[in-house]
Amino acid sequence: MQLEIRPDPAEVGRARRWARSRLAGSGIAADEPLAETLILLVSELVTNAVVHTGCPAVLRLLLPGTDRSGAGESVTVRLEVADTSGRAPVPRCADGDATGGRGLALVDGLADRWGWSPEGAGKRIWCELDRRAQPRQGAAVAYGRGSASREGLAFEAV
Repeated sequence: MQLEIRPDPAEVGRARRWARSRLAGSGIAADEPLAETLILLVSELVTNAVVHTGCPAVLRLLLPGTDRSGAGESVTVRLEVADTSGRAPVPRCADGDATGGRGLALVDGLADRWGWSPEGAGKRIWCELDRRAQPRQGAAVAYGRGSASREGLAFEAV
């Protein structure tokens, strides 16, 4: 399932609403931590696309089926944002007073995996979340209670 995004900051809210509506029937409850993290990641990646590229984008969600067996199941959710800008995403280290610059650090801290690849004249940024019984430590990192390093990218606590 996918949603076309115009290069307008108002699209971020529409993308969050769309993603929430897609959770119904996926086996992921709207108040589950996985759902809350997914919505935050949608917000960050769509914001990056509309603010930093000025290009239209496409948001894609790959959600599990309707299996609600629950305990112990392994569920992976994949989020992708493709845009037509050839500019690579650049993680930044924002200082304490900055109002922006933390998006990719949040993605790195909250997602189980993330990356990007060129696609045609543009690129695709993706991240994946795994449903787990135990919370990840990544959220503490993303909210400034630690530091993370993944794939050679160092991020300071925000």
